[in-house]
Amino acid sequence: MNINRFLLTGAIVALLGGCTLAPEYTRPAAPVPADWPTGAAYQETKSAASAPTAEGLPWREFFTDERLQKVIETALNNNRDLRMAALNVERARAYYGIQRAELLPTVNAVGSGYKERVPADLSSTGSARTSERYDVNLGITSWEIDFFGRIRSLKDRALEEYLATDEARRGAQILLVSTVAQAYLALAADREALKLVVSTLETQEASYKLIRRRQEVGIASELELRQAQSQVDIAQGDVARYTQLAAQDENALNLLVGSPLPPALLPAELGSVSPPKEISPGLSSELLLRRPDVLAAEHGLKATNANIGAARAAFFPRISLTTAIGTASADLSGLFKGGSGTWSFGPQIVMPIFDARTWSAYDVTKVEREISVAQYEKAIQAAFKEVADALAVQGTVNRRIAAQQSLVNAVAETYRLSNARYTKGIDSYLGVLDAQRSLYASQQGLIALHLAGVANQVTLYRVLGGGM
Repeated sequence: MNINRFLLTGAIVALLGGCTLAPEYTRPAAPVPADWPTGAAYQETKSAASAPTAEGLPWREFFTDERLQKVIETALNNNRDLRMAALNVERARAYYGIQRAELLPTVNAVGSGYKERVPADLSSTGSARTSERYDVNLGITSWEIDFFGRIRSLKDRALEEYLATDEARRGAQILLVSTVAQAYLALAADREALKLVVSTLETQEASYKLIRRRQEVGIASELELRQAQSQVDIAQGDVARYTQLAAQDENALNLLVGSPLPPALLPAELGSVSPPKEISPGLSSELLLRRPDVLAAEHGLKATNANIGAARAAFFPRISLTTAIGTASADLSGLFKGGSGTWSFGPQIVMPIFDARTWSAYDVTKVEREISVAQYEKAIQAAFKEVADALAVQGTVNRRIAAQQSLVNAVAETYRLSNARYTKGIDSYLGVLDAQRSLYASQQGLIALHLAGVANQVTLYRVLGGGM
């Protein structure tokens, strides 16, 4: 018993102090510039240094509209995709627990018994006999002592896969928040556009009635009446189209949220939604390394790095231990009497001599690591591109909105003057028609640009890894 305890203790000490054969992990250099892009399309980064960065900024502080906050909170509680992402994390954590448990011995209590009759012609005594044996043992079966870190490497791989899954869940949560916000804003914009087309329809119908009266008394021609009617028909079609779009936007928002939203939480128009807080990208692109998708890719890289250690350990001997302590007797009644104690100790070592699969498996792990490096670098490059695109929109959208607003004002004045000249009989109705079309299109364009500006703020929050 003493020798058994000594060997078992020594094995545990060797296990706890063992190391792995995995190569030392070194984070690859980021394949993107250290600074954000500059030029005519971008704002001066330093000028926005006073604004908070997205990292660590909770979504409740970024989204200032109270109704939108309630919608997002409902989505976080009910969205099925996010629920599946959370369950995937729980599953990965359970897998990690299974792999970590491989480091520890499995202790079993086993009771057994048998009775055997031997006939006379097979008995060594020449007469038939019956033999019995009863055993009760507490022992360890085939416990691999991890001298070369094979199991530790597999445990490290499972841990990194679990952490990658958790980062994927965090990324899914950030994506859900931004997607819900953008769907909410799209609904607001389409409802505002619907108000515009309804107002335009009312104006076109009033013009049509006026021209019809003028045509009845011979002041306006049939052509002018049909031109006015065509504008009414176009406006009626647009009302139906934007009614459809608003309904579809609401359906999409309900799907994201996971339940129908009460009308009180829905926006009436884009102008009724409080804009998100202004944020800064920071002074360096290094913050991209803390984005959930980039961190998930890095954890995947660490997992393949640990897998190399397991593949290397396969070239070395594998040592396992089977041991038991218990009691045995030929009679069930004597199973726990003095002198019936038993013990067994059976170490085993397997030394690989030749197995071509081991070399191929090692080659696979090295290639998988290179693939993971490429995936990690691609994740960083994609993140940089997304942020650069959002910054380009941020740097130009206000100028576009200002130009579009000026265009709306100019066209509105053109329409007023054209309508006045037509009423006085100076110009034909064609000038009024062109001015109406231009005004209608420019107003729609202004709504679209307002949506693009506020939606880009949400996009910038997401691509910068907005905090939760």
